[in-house]
Amino acid sequence: MSAPAPSPLAIVDAEPLPRQDEVLTDAALAFVAELHRNFTARRDELLTRRKDRRAEIARTSTLDFRPETAEIRAADWKVAPAPAALNDRRVEITGPTDRKMTINALNSGAKVWLADFEDASAPTWENVVLGQLNLIDAYERRIDFTDPKSGKSYALKDAAELATVVMRPRGWHLEERHLQFDGRPVPGALVDFGLYFFHNARRLIDLGKGPYFYLPKTESYLEARLWNDIFVFAQDYVGIPQGTVRATVLIETITAAYEMEEILYELRDHAAGLNAGRWDYLFSIVKNFRDGGEKFVLPDRNAVTMTAPFMRAYTELLVRTCHKRGAHAIGGMAAFIPSRRDAEVNKVAFEKVKADKDREAGDGFDGSWVAHPDLVPIAMASFDAVLGDKPNQKDRLREDVSVAPGDLIAIDSLDAKPTYQGLVSAVQVGIRYIEAWLRGLGAVAIFNLMEDAATAEISRSQIWQWINAGVVFENGETATAELARKVAAQELAAIRAEIGEEAFAAGKWQQAHDLLLKVSLDTDYADFLTLPAYEQLVG
Repeated sequence: MSAPAPSPLAIVDAEPLPRQDEVLTDAALAFVAELHRNFTARRDELLTRRKDRRAEIARTSTLDFRPETAEIRAADWKVAPAPAALNDRRVEITGPTDRKMTINALNSGAKVWLADFEDASAPTWENVVLGQLNLIDAYERRIDFTDPKSGKSYALKDAAELATVVMRPRGWHLEERHLQFDGRPVPGALVDFGLYFFHNARRLIDLGKGPYFYLPKTESYLEARLWNDIFVFAQDYVGIPQGTVRATVLIETITAAYEMEEILYELRDHAAGLNAGRWDYLFSIVKNFRDGGEKFVLPDRNAVTMTAPFMRAYTELLVRTCHKRGAHAIGGMAAFIPSRRDAEVNKVAFEKVKADKDREAGDGFDGSWVAHPDLVPIAMASFDAVLGDKPNQKDRLREDVSVAPGDLIAIDSLDAKPTYQGLVSAVQVGIRYIEAWLRGLGAVAIFNLMEDAATAEISRSQIWQWINAGVVFENGETATAELARKVAAQELAAIRAEIGEEAFAAGKWQQAHDLLLKVSLDTDYADFLTLPAYEQLVG
């Protein structure tokens, strides 16, 4: 298909960036315009469907496997075989696409790098455009970086040693205000996907790989169908074979957990697997069941491990579903950031990471995520011990797993309750993360953990839920708006004392404090923190 001329109604509303013309070419913008015209209306309809589904959950306080798709679940089908570059995914590293991270992630020794334009990247125009440029430069092997503080230089290893890139675009709910066609902003997902696919699909094929994607925040099989139609259109547009695109879907919403087989079915010619998230999944449970009463009140986020009964039901069902359909099952994140000063902290944390990855490998997962290169060898050892020379364990069908609909939402099966310290922690992490996000940083080390936007979402959601449920903490205090404001004021004062007046004034601390309280205390629960936050994001 020949590319049409760029639309005269295309508007790039941003200050020019260095080398942006290499990304925002007329041909690339024309492709994004075609995606916008063909698919944005369907995206809008699906966002409306999300609201309808949420209203139904509010009315019934339950979920079930969908009766209208029972035939798909009963039928015998499999997804397309994995391409060679995605057959062994035993360790995947995640992170944003800044220049240093691009080099370090590709060099990390992990099999896959999740190159993140979503939760680990605040969507400033600079991050959106220059992140694309960094990936192009990496594929062309013209990327290097010298740290201005340390003077240390970074360069790519040999091609055979580099991780395979799986790129994650933004979720369907976000707009890209800096790029408009026909008088309205383009969905961020179509900007991220469109620019990456247009520039790199053929490059990647020439490298023996392909355009591979992680699809975030999916809530239904109809959203997966939309992505599949986009892939079909895009492959035809640039003239590459159907099935070249491969997508791994994050099952990080509670509604998607009830439609895993259908999601794989819709993407079956392009599906690579499913991933089991944690913070976004818990955030989705709170969001959807926030008015469901005491039995849906989550305890402190750190008390909800992957061994909690309802989380175990979710992860084991995911493995069984993937392997039944010939897809990869990818486990969750090890977010620990090693300390350069405290060997004992590292020792304890590394043992926890090992236990977590041993559990995932033992449960049948084919791979798992880490946030830091130092964790790659630990996760690799856990999966090597189970896989040996095999690239995956998709032959392990887990037919022993049986999950009833109620098992996935049996929140009260966990023997833990919210604590006052949990409230303090949610406020601390929430303020610190949002402050960094408003400065354009999406992946932030806080208290030796690499946090992303999902962290802030679960933090503010738990504050909201505990207050609205009238939770009484172990110290006798009741969760109220007044208590949250008091804790937030104390945290703001502690940060000011910790970093000093000058650094405090130079940051966005008061703004972050105010935004956290707004989304935590408003009667109307915001669907996503990043929507009001994006209005305040500079750049």
